[in-house]
Amino acid sequence: MSNENALYELPNSWEWVKLGDICNTTSGGTPSRKNNSYFDGNIPWLKSGELENGLIKKTEEFITHEGLNESSAKIIPSGTLLIALYGATVGKLGILGIDSAINQAICAIFNPPEINLKYLFFYFLSYKENLLNARKGGAQPNISQQVINDVNFPISSLEEQKRIVAKIEELFTELDAGVELLKKLQIKLKCYRQSVLKAAVEGNLTQEWRAENQDKLEPANQLLDRILKERREKWEAEQLAKFTAQGKPLKDDSWKLKYQEPSPPDISNLPDLPNGWCWINLGNIIEDPKYGTSKKCTYESSGIGVLRIPNIIEENIDHTNIKFADFDKDEIKTYQLKEGDLLIIRSNGSLSIVGKCALVSKKDESFLFAGYLIRLRPHQNLITGKYLFYSLNTLTLRSQIEFKAKSTSGVNNINSDEIKALEVSLCSIAEQSKIVEEIELRLSVIDQIETTIQTNLKRAEKLRQSILKQAFRGKLVEQDPNDEPAAKLLERIKAEKAKEEPKRISKRKPKATTKPNKEKEP
Repeated sequence: MSNENALYELPNSWEWVKLGDICNTTSGGTPSRKNNSYFDGNIPWLKSGELENGLIKKTEEFITHEGLNESSAKIIPSGTLLIALYGATVGKLGILGIDSAINQAICAIFNPPEINLKYLFFYFLSYKENLLNARKGGAQPNISQQVINDVNFPISSLEEQKRIVAKIEELFTELDAGVELLKKLQIKLKCYRQSVLKAAVEGNLTQEWRAENQDKLEPANQLLDRILKERREKWEAEQLAKFTAQGKPLKDDSWKLKYQEPSPPDISNLPDLPNGWCWINLGNIIEDPKYGTSKKCTYESSGIGVLRIPNIIEENIDHTNIKFADFDKDEIKTYQLKEGDLLIIRSNGSLSIVGKCALVSKKDESFLFAGYLIRLRPHQNLITGKYLFYSLNTLTLRSQIEFKAKSTSGVNNINSDEIKALEVSLCSIAEQSKIVEEIELRLSVIDQIETTIQTNLKRAEKLRQSILKQAFRGKLVEQDPNDEPAAKLLERIKAEKAKEEPKRISKRKPKATTKPNKEKEP
């Protein structure tokens, strides 16, 4: 079925027919959004984005009779096949389980009694690639009702249609059971991945190693004292540099009294750590977080590549879909990246995306980074980039990030001060290296299993398509010579269609509504 109109050989008793010769189609409409009252009724109203290749028993929105009458929306009866015509949903299917109005991005297909509804559904499920190939348009690619009417449709006898549907459902049930097991295993792997990270940053993965190397490790109190000492020394050096640049003579050391010791982290809700470990605010072990450039970038491949949110994919930096801009030397110095840095997403409509990060490797150093990303640069003598990366991906840190970033305005943000206030577990550099080694050993096994699962899920989808392909070539079930030839069935359908006017869809009340009762406002 690589070509939309390609006809393959059918069994002798089957027939090809244009869908429009045996079925009627229609689309719906949308009441004006300028009148909010149109969307405060009790008539279910379905959008193409709600089609998910299954039975539809509820809708997200409801319209009034006035909204119905003032638009081209139509009420479609339960038991009708629907197919999406516009945008990313083209080819998505649904079978109405309720009477419902539909919008203009949905085509309703009314099958005659001689065509089994599920037979028609499964055929279009196998035909989606052809519909995608038939799309036209730019930003909103679409197909027309005419494309649906021109679909070449293979007809067998009604009895064989029923046998084919029964066999498809039997095989799909078995296939679905296998897919469900694979997806459950994926969930378990995610849980195991989190348990590995939790055990790692709480010191449990390296318990035996730590006991064997205790005399070589820097105790937590010494580690913390060293961090605070280095932090103060850095502040004093910066202040002296400012005084020197301004030409201000220093009479005494009273200026040092202005130094503010960092507040200790609140560990009341944090897990206990082993001896030699401590909780610390992230700002004490990294350079000041750096926001990315706000310079306008384009896809013209001149200048320097700039990493953006779309380049942070599954905790990795992806080099496709790069935009470019020209930068001077100072800008390059400000936004440059080096191995061991982290790029963290600071703003997004999805809370789960905020705080997602990727570790910068050597191959990423030629890029700069954009404004919705923040660069974290660890003090490498205190914390390694990999250890920080894995820490930020634990549920403990995710809960901190999401608590700080959550917004009621629809856009969630985390700023540099909130990032610096994140509480991270810290141990010696030597133990951090061992922890990373232990994490990656376990995660490599998880990744291999995940790859196997993904391979099997793809195989399952190919098998699903193979089942459909065999079904509509007459090879899935045995032919019954006693079945009525499709040619006679087709004659009856066409005769009835010629006798009757195309079915008109009234703007009547649906038989039943499924709108939940609204809670009364106090």
